[in-house]
Amino acid sequence: MANMTSASPLSILSPNRSSSKPQEPNVANVVMGNLHIRPWYPSFYPEDMVGGRKTEWLYVCQWCFRYTSEVEGYSAHCKVCPLKDTPPPGETVYDKDDYIIHEIDGEDHGLYAQNLSLFSKLFLETKSVFFDVSTFLYYILILRNASHPYGQVVGFFSKEKMSWDNNNVACILVFPPWQRRGLGQILIAVSYEFGKREGRFGGPERPLSALGRKGYLGFWCGEVYRFLLRAPLKRTLTVRDISEGTYVMQEDVVAALKEMDVLEKRKTAAGSIVVNKSKLRAWAERHGVSREPVVDVDAFVEAAEEGSEMEE
Repeated sequence: MANMTSASPLSILSPNRSSSKPQEPNVANVVMGNLHIRPWYPSFYPEDMVGGRKTEWLYVCQWCFRYTSEVEGYSAHCKVCPLKDTPPPGETVYDKDDYIIHEIDGEDHGLYAQNLSLFSKLFLETKSVFFDVSTFLYYILILRNASHPYGQVVGFFSKEKMSWDNNNVACILVFPPWQRRGLGQILIAVSYEFGKREGRFGGPERPLSALGRKGYLGFWCGEVYRFLLRAPLKRTLTVRDISEGTYVMQEDVVAALKEMDVLEKRKTAAGSIVVNKSKLRAWAERHGVSREPVVDVDAFVEAAEEGSEMEE
């Protein structure tokens, strides 16, 4: 298609536990739509494109994520891309205000998932690329805008269809031009909401990058804050109580409580904690944390569809 390249049958992003030092990007500049982005890390694009040298320019379609190093091929493709005037692939699972989330089955949309993974690896340090996307689900975050009838994909998370470790996320990323807008919190919150609906505790696949840990710690703190704010003043609480009320794993609840520094120092019954609610409110005010949940449970399309099917 106009010299645009598709991914070879590889790629899902999974933890890279290698202790080697971070590598330099093998692509110097990326053009996506009208954006110029500088990659942070190398990705596994074909050898004939990036092998043994740094590619100065890579052109990535903002709709299907196919790629080329030739500007002419990129320009021609963008005029005829099949996703230019249609929604991104997948089924809508969340729709609220300016944000839509589609669920994509890697088995049904392997090429799209592979190209998305390759592009994302340019901004992820602690991930490797493996060969099979068919065992993963992708959840792409679409931001409505005036330049496209259905909006722009600005990030995603993926998860295994069957995770033996109960991970609710394998990989998560908001693309650099859209970072620092709270969009990562939406993706994290959606992943935990799915966990609640499935009745299982989980968390992100480890290890987390420094940026990933910062985002998750912010989410855990917000969830713990909202739970504690609702708790009766005289009720004795444990870390387990908070975990069961938020579906945040106990070790992550502990990390959040340490970060917030809102516990009383006095002695309590074994396993119990006492929260200083004035310190809790002061912490929330300093960090601009809302009392409202990050996502609206009524905006999940899946629940509405299941209800209508039952009525039929």
